[in-house]
Amino acid sequence: MPEAADVASAYAGARVVITGGLGFIGSTLALRLAELGADLLLVDNLFPEAGGTLFNVAPIRERVAIEIADIRDVRAMRQLLRGCRYLFNLAAQTSHMDSMADPETDLAINCRAQLTLLEACREICPEAPIVYASTRQIYGRPRRLPVDEGHPLRPVDVNGVNKMAGEAYHILFHDVYGLHAAALRLTNTYGPRMRIRDARQTFVGVWLRAVLEGRAFEVWNGAQLRDFTYVDDAVEAFLLAAIAPAATGRAFNIGGEHLRLRALAQALIAANGGGSFETRDFPAERKRIDIGDYYADDSAFRAATGWAPKIPIATGLARSLDYFRRNLAEYR
Repeated sequence: MPEAADVASAYAGARVVITGGLGFIGSTLALRLAELGADLLLVDNLFPEAGGTLFNVAPIRERVAIEIADIRDVRAMRQLLRGCRYLFNLAAQTSHMDSMADPETDLAINCRAQLTLLEACREICPEAPIVYASTRQIYGRPRRLPVDEGHPLRPVDVNGVNKMAGEAYHILFHDVYGLHAAALRLTNTYGPRMRIRDARQTFVGVWLRAVLEGRAFEVWNGAQLRDFTYVDDAVEAFLLAAIAPAATGRAFNIGGEHLRLRALAQALIAANGGGSFETRDFPAERKRIDIGDYYADDSAFRAATGWAPKIPIATGLARSLDYFRRNLAEYR
């Protein structure tokens, strides 16, 4: 099981490629890897709908290589993967509503491009560990709680179907070709650098922006039970998944503290020292793809890597508010 010293020695001086490297989780991962002394290449298409921004990596801008490229560009990716020691594959279309309105684009990014990227890895860097950012959305509406990895997979939207396929390709390429691939099924990840201009990435960002701007935010239903992972905890999960032998070839849940959405709204207002929200019925188009209650059983990943989340909700919300209070203009 990896120790802190193992993490430091694994990444110091290593060539690390992060797809989606200017996005929320990708940039936070890049900041952590820069601390560890990695040789970083961040790949991002900077599409406005995707949430990536150069501001996310401003503290390390002069110490990393950045390539504005799309993972659908096979020729470009083949060149960018040369010399890769670790690949963190976070490039994705994340909006559930966008996937229903434009399923072809979601298919191209979350499914077809994942397959071609893995084909490039098989040829260019077959020894590089690959960690894929999957999602709890692939389970759909839970039949039991907590949800473990043996739960049936029945996505409720196009995004979930395509992410399920993308994950399956990574595990298949391990099983058939021996690529060192693993997948992390992320739940609601939140924290500094998340998208707050709209709900394409997370509703928590919309709530947070509203309280900082002195506006009431909407809570739809509010009784749903969900779990939340602070982004720094998610980043540590990625780092461990790439170096833990027991993680190779497997898909894992990543969880966190769970509470009802109404309680989360109250915690956000408390962390901000003020604010308000209104409880509303679901918009019809959202209700069709809502998954209801969910929280993860992530004991398998904890056993394989020694990982455990460290940041409680109150602390994570306070840190998020502090970051966006200082940088709100960059994210509106």
